[in-house]
Amino acid sequence: MGRWLKTLKPYTFSIIIVIALLVIQAICELTLPDYTSRIIDTGIQGYGVEHVCPEKITAEEFEYAKLFMDEKEEKLWNDAYNRNGDIYEIKYTDEKVLDDLDKELAIAIVLDGQVSGLDEEALLKILEESPDVTPEVLGITEYPADLRPAIKNMQDAGMMDDSMLEEMKTKVSEQLDALGGEELQMSMGRAHAKVLDEQAGVDIYAKQQGYLGRTGGIMIVVAVIEAAAMILVSFFASRIGAGVGRDLRGKVYSQVMKFSNAEIEKFSTASLITRTTNDIQNIQMTTTLALRLVLYSPVMAIGGVIRVATTGAGMWWVIAAAILAIVGIIIFLFALVIPKFAVVQKLVDNINRITREIVTGLPVIRAFGNEKKEVERFKGANMDLYKVQLFINRAISFMYPSFMFVMFGVSTLIVWVGAHRIDEGYMRVGQMTAFITYTMLIIMSFIMLTVMAVMIPRAAVAARRVDEVINTDSSIKNKPDATVLADTKGSVEFDNVNFAYPGADENVLSNISFTAQAGKTTAIIGSTGCGKSTLIQLIPRLYDVSDGSVKIDGTDVRDIELKSLREQIGYVPQKGILFSGTIKSNISYGNTDATDDEIKEAAVIAQAEDFIEKKEEGYESPISEGGTNVSGGQKQRLAIARALAKHPKIFIFDDSFSALDLRTDKRLRKALKENVGDSTVIIVAQRVSTIMNADLILVMEDGKIVGRGTHQELLEGCDAYKEIAQSQLTPEELLGKGVSANA
Repeated sequence: MGRWLKTLKPYTFSIIIVIALLVIQAICELTLPDYTSRIIDTGIQGYGVEHVCPEKITAEEFEYAKLFMDEKEEKLWNDAYNRNGDIYEIKYTDEKVLDDLDKELAIAIVLDGQVSGLDEEALLKILEESPDVTPEVLGITEYPADLRPAIKNMQDAGMMDDSMLEEMKTKVSEQLDALGGEELQMSMGRAHAKVLDEQAGVDIYAKQQGYLGRTGGIMIVVAVIEAAAMILVSFFASRIGAGVGRDLRGKVYSQVMKFSNAEIEKFSTASLITRTTNDIQNIQMTTTLALRLVLYSPVMAIGGVIRVATTGAGMWWVIAAAILAIVGIIIFLFALVIPKFAVVQKLVDNINRITREIVTGLPVIRAFGNEKKEVERFKGANMDLYKVQLFINRAISFMYPSFMFVMFGVSTLIVWVGAHRIDEGYMRVGQMTAFITYTMLIIMSFIMLTVMAVMIPRAAVAARRVDEVINTDSSIKNKPDATVLADTKGSVEFDNVNFAYPGADENVLSNISFTAQAGKTTAIIGSTGCGKSTLIQLIPRLYDVSDGSVKIDGTDVRDIELKSLREQIGYVPQKGILFSGTIKSNISYGNTDATDDEIKEAAVIAQAEDFIEKKEEGYESPISEGGTNVSGGQKQRLAIARALAKHPKIFIFDDSFSALDLRTDKRLRKALKENVGDSTVIIVAQRVSTIMNADLILVMEDGKIVGRGTHQELLEGCDAYKEIAQSQLTPEELLGKGVSANA
C-alpha cells in the first residue's frame, strides 16, 4: 500500500480533481431520486401545488381561513397576501419563507379544509360532545356541509373563544400525528390549497405542467452535470492508471537493466516478463477502478443513508437487513477466493515459462518429433491454471446473483411495507419510489466495493511481485569512488580468481591466474561445461568474482565505473543476438555515432559485406525479431561487426566463430589481426583451428587451467590439449601445414 501511494504521489493534483468530480457526481446522483419523488407526489398527485398556502384565494375564503388562526398566525396570514379586487395573491416567492409559512399555518389550513366539506358521519362525530347542537340547529340540510359560517356566527356571538379553538386544533394535530404525522398534515394542506387556487381562478393544469417542466428541466441539467463529471472522472482515472503503469514499467525495466546475471536467474526470464506485463497491467486496471469506485462508493453509501433518513419513511431496518446480507455473502466468498489469487500468479509464471521454452525450442521439438509431448506439457500447466481460475470465477459468479437476489428481495419488501404506510398516510408514493432508489444506490455501492475487494487482493499480489523486482538491488554496482578508465591499453589480468554461482556449494572456477596482454590474442579452449564462458563473463562484470581479482591495466574491475568499464569491451556472446531493426542499426548498436564508412569497415572485417551487398536494400535491409530472417553464420558475423564498430580496447569472442565455415573463419581471423592488432583479443573456442595461432592458449578442465602456452608448446606439454587437437586435426594440420597454415 505504501509503495502504491508513493507511485500515486506525482498525480496528487489529478487525484484531487477526481475526488472533486466524484463528489459532484455523487451529489447529482443522490439528488435525482428526490426530484423523481417530487414529480410523483407534487407534480402528478399534487397537481403542481407545492405549498400549504395557496397561490391565490378568494376574499371570502381568505376570511374563513382566519377562523382557525390565533393572533400570531392571523398576522402571518395577512402579511403574506396582497389584495387585488376580490382575490388575494401571495406576495412571497422565496421557497424558504414559504416553507416556514407552511409549518406555521398548516394546521389552520387543514382544519379550514376539513370543516369546509364535512360529510354527515364526520359532522355527527364532531357534534357528539355537544348534544344540544344538531345539524338542524346549524341549518345544515345537505352534505358535504360547510360549518365555517356557523363557526363564524358562534365566534361573533361569543359562543367559541380562543381556548376552544386551540383545543380543536390540538385534537386535529394529534389525530394527524397518529395517522401520518407532518407528512399527512402537509399533504392535506396542499390538497386544500389546490381547491382554493381553483376557486380563485388559477389554471391548475397549467400550474401542473409548469411544475413538471421546471422539475424535469432541473433533472435534465443535473443528469447532464453527472454525465460530464462521470466522463471526466473516467478520463482522469484512466490517465492516472496509465501513468502508474508507465512509471512502474519504467522502474522495473530500469531495475532489470541494472541486474547482473545472478538477479536474472533468481527471478527467471519468464517471471520478469509476467511481472512487467501481466502484474503491472493488474495494478494499472485496479488503480483506475479504485479511483472511480473506492472513493465513490463510500460517498454514495453514506449519502444514500442520509437521504433515506430524510425521507422519513421509517424503514431503516430494511437497509440494515440488506447490508448485513451483503456483508455475510462477501465474507463467505472472500474466505474462499482470496488465497487463490497468489496461486494464479505463480501458475501464470509457469505458463509463460513453458510457452517461452516451446516457442524458442520449436526447431528442436520438431526435429525430435516431441510435439505431442510438449502439447501435453503445456496442456498440464494450462489445466492447472484453468482449474484455479474456474474455481475463482464460479465463486465470483455466485456472488452477483446473490446480490441481485438481495436487491430485488429488498425492493419487494419496501413495496410491501411502503404500501401499508401509504395506505395509513405515513408515506407518499413518490417517497416510496425515492426510498427504493436510495436503497438500490446503497446496495450498489456495497457491490462496487465488493468488486474492488475482489480485484485489490489480486493487485496486491501483483504489487508485491513488482515491488520485489524494484527493491532488489543488483549485486553488480558501482562503488562510490569508482574509477573512470582513460587512455586504456586493455591488458586483462586474472589474479587467483575463484567463482561460485549464487547459492552454489562448489566453485565453478578455481585458482585462475593469467594475463591477456594488449596487442595479443589470448585463446581459451576446453570441454563443454569447463567454465570458459563463465570466466570471460567476469571481465565485463556480468558476475563478480568470489575470491581474487580481475584487473584491467592493473585496476580491479570492481573499482572501475561500470559504464566506463563496458565501453572498453566489445563482447560477442556465444549465441549471436540481433535486435529488430535494420542491418545498419544492429551494427551501430554499440556506437550510435558510427559513420556509414565505419559501419561498412566493420562489416568488411567481420566478413559480412558479401551477403549484405547481395540484399536488395543493403545495410537498410530489415532484421526481424531475434534475427530469424538471417542464418546462424550471418547472425554471428553481424554480432562480430557490432563489436568492431564500437572500437573497443578489449575484444571478447565467446565461441562466436562456431557457425562459420573454416574458410570464412580463417579470413575473419586474418582481418582481425590486421585491423585490431593493438587491442586485447580474448577468444573462447571449441575448434583448435580457430585458436592455434593465438599468442597464448589456455586449456581448461573442471574450472581450472591445466595448460597454457602456444599451440606447439601445448602439443608437447599438455595431454588435454593434445587430445582435443588430435580429435579435430589431421597430422599435417597439427604441424601447421593444413587448412590453418596461412591463418
